Amino acid sequence: MTSIDFYKYQATGNDFILIDNRDPQLELTKEEIIHLCDRKFGIGSDGLILIQNHEEYDFEMVFYNPDSSQSLCGNGSRCAVNFAKFLGIIDSTTHFLAFDGVHFAEILDNGEVRLKMSDVQNVRLMGDGIFVDTGSPHLIKYVINIDNFRVYEEGKAIRNGGLFKAAGVNVNFVEITGADQIFVRTYERGVENETLSCGTGVTAAALASSTKELNSPVKVNTKGGNLSVEFEKNEDMSFSNVYLLGPAKEVFKGSIELDK
Repeated sequence: MTSIDFYKYQATGNDFILIDNRDPQLELTKEEIIHLCDRKFGIGSDGLILIQNHEEYDFEMVFYNPDSSQSLCGNGSRCAVNFAKFLGIIDSTTHFLAFDGVHFAEILDNGEVRLKMSDVQNVRLMGDGIFVDTGSPHLIKYVINIDNFRVYEEGKAIRNGGLFKAAGVNVNFVEITGADQIFVRTYERGVENETLSCGTGVTAAALASSTKELNSPVKVNTKGGNLSVEFEKNEDMSFSNVYLLGPAKEVFKGSIELDK
């Protein structure tokens, strides 16, 4: 049996298991990752994050979805930054390596984390939605009366069918609620359910909403809390200087034993 120390963090209701994996390095199997993220038989989370040493950057963040697949996670990245500060790896600014490359982030005086996302090359129509890749693939669909929308049923059908059947896609349902303000609900690939918030998803939704005359910064409301997305929109419909801003907090810490 191997005892693993972990911390649980949440960012607008998107919750993650974080493990300091600098020394010695823990090697988790696919089955162990799935078990740890299971809400009935494990710790339970929307993802698992390993913080590891890196020769060129402050640290490397390795993110796993609950099905053990890998991708960028915006909310998870913000949690990782606060965790890295707690571990003494960084102070208030950092450059770290994630699934889609290097990211800059800063911890503000109020404790919120401002994360620089990768530049987005295009936002394109796909069927009756808008497709945006923000380090993880997202489809944006605009709806009305979002509070009563059947996110799980509709999201699952789109994620597993049609154009996206092979690799799947995250599905974001968006309602414009005011000047430069939207409400977003997301069906997440890998979680295979609606989550209270999705960082790459709200970023994708904010960028897509620029096609509907919304301007930076876009205020984003989710079931888990409020976020803000800043960006520069270029003439060719690419986006640069994209930032995701919001809270990331420790919930609790503990240890769990694995048969290793």
